[in-house]
Amino acid sequence: MATCLRLPMLTSIPTSSSYSSSTPRRNFTTPFCSIKFNAPINSKIPILNPNDPFLSKLASVASTSPETLLNRPIHSDTPPFLDIFDSPKLMATPAQVERSVSYNEHRPRRPPPDLPSLLLHGRIIYIGMPLVPAVTELVVAELMYLQWMDPKEPIYIYINSTGTTRDDGETVGMETEGFAIYDAMMQLKNEIHTVAVGAAIGQACLLLSAGTPGKRFMMPHAKAMIQQPRVPSSGLMPASDVLIRAKEVIINRDTLIKLLAKHTGNSEETVTNVMKRPFYMDSTTAKEFGVIDKILWRGQEKVMADVAPPEVWDKGAGIKVVDGF
Repeated sequence: MATCLRLPMLTSIPTSSSYSSSTPRRNFTTPFCSIKFNAPINSKIPILNPNDPFLSKLASVASTSPETLLNRPIHSDTPPFLDIFDSPKLMATPAQVERSVSYNEHRPRRPPPDLPSLLLHGRIIYIGMPLVPAVTELVVAELMYLQWMDPKEPIYIYINSTGTTRDDGETVGMETEGFAIYDAMMQLKNEIHTVAVGAAIGQACLLLSAGTPGKRFMMPHAKAMIQQPRVPSSGLMPASDVLIRAKEVIINRDTLIKLLAKHTGNSEETVTNVMKRPFYMDSTTAKEFGVIDKILWRGQEKVMADVAPPEVWDKGAGIKVVDGF
């Protein structure tokens, strides 16, 4: 494909060393010449975007005031032709990039909320860590927020926590962390539904039993355990300080016994006896001990509805009821 361009002459006047005096001078005053060249047939010429704001602005300036483009400053601090913009930008804004990329067309315009926020929107609080100060702060704040949002709707607390200790028994938090959540629960006007998922140990077991009566649940394979509070690591404390801390642990133990006896319906002596050593409970034992009211498992409502009442069982077994006995 032949292309014809008219370009200004770039030749210069020859010097005396190149030509003799007898050489006839050519006319170098011709302003333009015609140059033809052959371009490859399969050459790919890049297509310019007609919607490019830079090129559009450049064409507009060239048509209205071409001297702006011709009289360019020799030394400029800005890249070429960027000074014709009122506020030159060297890169697109994030919003422009997002609109220009096709695979981001359906991307949300704001980041999604985190998972605890989504659960909180459903009035669900999940305790899935030992009761350390950060967990206590978050749970108490969520309880107060949910009561402020609606003091009549129930609050659901899912518990999978080892209490104020780790799974190996090492103390990670003070007993007051559990008491703080307990006191916040007792101050609320809402019904509180507690559900044990996995494990509810120590202070977490207290929180499980402190739910609204009739609204305390446990998954079939979850575990509950009550134990005496442990003395935190004494380190290099003097003997007098260790004694003071031991007395505080005994006070916390007595408080825990009273609260567990209150919510499980057992006597303080019974709770004291079982707490001498770690007392593990599966869902059935926890229900018998009074920690929970119901075991949750899929389809239980239908199964229980199909169960015959005691009178039918007695009649089928040939047992006659006389005077209520």
